[in-house]
Amino acid sequence: MTHPMVQALEDAVQQCRGKGTSLSDRLQMIADLVRDRAPPFAVQVDNFVGRLDAAKAGSNAPQVGEPMPRFTMPDQNGRFVSLDSLLEKGPVVLAFHRGHWCPYCRLNMAGLAEIEDRAAPAQIVGISAETQQYTRKLQQEAGGHFPILSDVGAGYALSMNLVVWVDQQMSSMIEGAGWDIPLYQGGTDWILPIPAVFVVRQDGIIAARHVDPDYRKRMELDDLLRGVDLVREATVRSD
Repeated sequence: MTHPMVQALEDAVQQCRGKGTSLSDRLQMIADLVRDRAPPFAVQVDNFVGRLDAAKAGSNAPQVGEPMPRFTMPDQNGRFVSLDSLLEKGPVVLAFHRGHWCPYCRLNMAGLAEIEDRAAPAQIVGISAETQQYTRKLQQEAGGHFPILSDVGAGYALSMNLVVWVDQQMSSMIEGAGWDIPLYQGGTDWILPIPAVFVVRQDGIIAARHVDPDYRKRMELDDLLRGVDLVREATVRSD
């Protein structure tokens, strides 16, 4: 049986999709629903995020002007994709997310699908620690053409200081809602990537970034497009 809060979240996600409002407004609707329908869950999230903020989680991730670490990962169809192969075609937007189960991530991925054409020639790429069964599900639901890569064991995110360990209180709440994070990731650990976006120039240098341990907040789509515009302008000047 679906948890009542999860069903309410599912209804809200479907209601928010395709709305002509900002991504932040859509995500706020989800946060407000959680606070209204499950106050103890919302309080636990506030406490969890507060601890991450205090620890400056994600602050040591690569910065603007630094090279993006290289990777090779399988996409939702099992094909291996490397950062080098992507950069051969143009600039890249890398979007780290928590998984197919997270309503904030689902809205974020759907939002990225909305602007995929406008972001060209930059290529959007999603990254999570989930196995292909679940990355494929999210890719299909988002409705975009961009790949979603499986960061096995969250190894790449770990190397970038973009992983948090979910404590007992928070993991119990998530599990109680019916979400089995270790199962989705093909492991046993309760770890999650910090949602983040990196706009990477074709030379591999980071042009813009957004890293926030509060997973209820994401890079606004217009800000992402502005980051892509910076890359375009830099390319034109260099030509």
